[in-house]
Amino acid sequence: MKVKTILFMLAVACLAPMTMAFQDGDAPAASSEPSQSAAAKFFTDAGTIGLLIILLSVLALTLIIKEIMAIRRDQLAPPELVDEIEALFEAGEYQEAIELCETEPCFFTNIAAAGLPKLNASFDAMEKSLEEMIEEETIKLHSRLSWLSLIAGVAPMMGLMGTVNGMIGAFTTIAKSKGQATPDVLAGDISGALITTLLGLIVAVPVTAAFVFLRNRVVSYSLEIAAVVEDLFERFRPRDA
Repeated sequence: MKVKTILFMLAVACLAPMTMAFQDGDAPAASSEPSQSAAAKFFTDAGTIGLLIILLSVLALTLIIKEIMAIRRDQLAPPELVDEIEALFEAGEYQEAIELCETEPCFFTNIAAAGLPKLNASFDAMEKSLEEMIEEETIKLHSRLSWLSLIAGVAPMMGLMGTVNGMIGAFTTIAKSKGQATPDVLAGDISGALITTLLGLIVAVPVTAAFVFLRNRVVSYSLEIAAVVEDLFERFRPRDA
């Protein structure tokens, strides 16, 4: 349900400009021509900055779908791989376990592969290698999510830029008309200023929610998989006499 909610929010962020553009056609029997002119006016008022924000929303949606598919328990630590490596450990076939980790790279196998070469070293050295690899793999996942954080921060700033640009245009129009500009003349600049602000917020809010959701998922899964690896390598801990 959470995944569907995130995808729905991002879809709204991408389609909101279209929806807003057609809000003028409230009458059920409105013809297609007024709707097209409303859409054209919306994108014209949004300007270049507004279109860039819309492109950002599409990019964000693509990244979120990609990361939701990638950051899953079955992707980070496939159960069949965990079972197979555990079986190899039980049989004492550690070289085969190393080769399996190398041929099937994922979050779990990358961590296991860091500890296996330390079998002839001390358990502390093995444990340190595992901890370092867990931290490294977790950082890799977080760094991928940083793009969503960047988009969530940039989108409202671009909206603010569009707002400032629109207000500058409005004041320039007033100056050129020597204070005689009518509201309909200023409407385009003011509309563009408000539209870009709204677009920036429409993108930032769901992208921020998606970022937090995925970040929490990374933390949860990394701790869970770390526990699995710790339990797997616990057999090598020396027993005190």
